Amino acid sequence: MKTRIAVLVSGGGTNLQALLDAQRAGLLQSGAIALVISDREGAYAIKRAIDAKVPALIFSRKALGQEAFEEMLLGSLKEGGIDMIILAGFLTILGPEFCASWHRRILNVHPSLIPAFCGAGCYGVKVHEMALARGVKLTGASVHYVTGDVDAGPILMQKAVRVHKKDTPETLQRRVMEKAEWLLLPRAAEKVARRILREKERA
Repeated sequence: MKTRIAVLVSGGGTNLQALLDAQRAGLLQSGAIALVISDREGAYAIKRAIDAKVPALIFSRKALGQEAFEEMLLGSLKEGGIDMIILAGFLTILGPEFCASWHRRILNVHPSLIPAFCGAGCYGVKVHEMALARGVKLTGASVHYVTGDVDAGPILMQKAVRVHKKDTPETLQRRVMEKAEWLLLPRAAEKVARRILREKERA
């Protein structure tokens, strides 16, 4: 038995790929990626899921509206027997009630050392633009539990990455992904999947 994981995505899916690779390499042993859901049509992450033979769905939050989107999301998670959610570059902010119903079962990866450069509007390359503008010498990535407040949930893991003098937002973004995000997320996923599995076995 494994913890069934849904990965929610909006874009290219590099963090999804890191999870798929970890699963293939046996680094993600307690969990299985059972479903991928995108909130945007054309997200390359969906192709990654299909190539890995993982069921994939697309729900447009823009077309559906927040309430209907969350209802469809919940229905699909229930139908798929999902135990745990990972937000991997997922840009829709989930409502407090949704987050509360998945307490300590939703993870997010954020490209900074929280509490720096986080919160509403801080995502993607914007985070690295902010880090460079501020002149920080270290940045990194954080994996945290998701709550009703954006990027404010308890931190599970963090990894620091050095900022180079000649960095652009794009070079820094790439280094943070390679040196932090892609390493941290599978480790955090395994840790939480193992805990959920133990809880299910005790129930």
